Amino acid sequence: MLNGIFTALATPFTTDGAIDFPALERLLQAQLAAGVDGIVLLGTTAETPTLSADEKKQILDFCIPRLTGRCKIVIGTGANATAAAVENTRAVLPYKPEAVLVVTPYYNKPNPAGLIAHYKAVAAVGLPIILYHIPGRTGLKLPDHVLADLLNKVPQIVGIKESDYDPAHVMETAVRYNGKKAYLCGNDDLFPQYLAINAAGIISAAANVFAPAFVQIYKLFKQGHADQAFDLFAELYPHIKACYAETNPTCIKYMLSKRGFGTATVRLPLGNISPEHQQQIDQLLPTAPASWMIR
Repeated sequence: MLNGIFTALATPFTTDGAIDFPALERLLQAQLAAGVDGIVLLGTTAETPTLSADEKKQILDFCIPRLTGRCKIVIGTGANATAAAVENTRAVLPYKPEAVLVVTPYYNKPNPAGLIAHYKAVAAVGLPIILYHIPGRTGLKLPDHVLADLLNKVPQIVGIKESDYDPAHVMETAVRYNGKKAYLCGNDDLFPQYLAINAAGIISAAANVFAPAFVQIYKLFKQGHADQAFDLFAELYPHIKACYAETNPTCIKYMLSKRGFGTATVRLPLGNISPEHQQQIDQLLPTAPASWMIR
């Protein structure tokens, strides 16, 4: 159900910070044309913490009709207050997503009992859950035994978006849940490693710009051409790294603006990228073959 390339969609803004719906329309159509398997709405890359409840609804009302029947849909509903995560999840029930993406609560750093209760409360809403594990943003790293207990007690968790850089944890999780949970890469720069450990796919921010390349890498690997897949990834790698020269999605939105998909505007507390990184991207982006990028 959750196999393949999922783009964690950015939210284009006008220069005055309003949602740029014409640019969002172009971005959606470009992603579909690139052949992505799914779209993640209202994730980190969407700058969801800066969106009002009304804006979130506007985005879903705009995007869902354009995506339904054309790709899989995942909606981010996580929050660091359980009541808010439950409310967010209940609010997306009418949109019938394949799953909701629920990050481990940030800042609070819940203990194991609280974490299990949190996910049980969200699961009670009735939608499948992808657990989003990103210790670098949340300050909460799940020990293997806690993750095992959580997944055992909350069977509605059908997948894991893994954004930890601990190779031992990544391997332990991949082996333990092989064939049982959809294990999704959350780090674009580690995509080949995840494919090699039988991950179901990737939820990618860089795919906002480079969706065709990610789709091709995935297809080559699944067709048994691992060497060719890695060769393509190696060529793409400098561009992936440039996407994260500063906090996501600042560089990605700058790249999108250079491709004609809205402005580079982000909402505070994110600021525009430095002139040095703008120059780096200005020099690097034209070196990417057109076949790698959305258009």
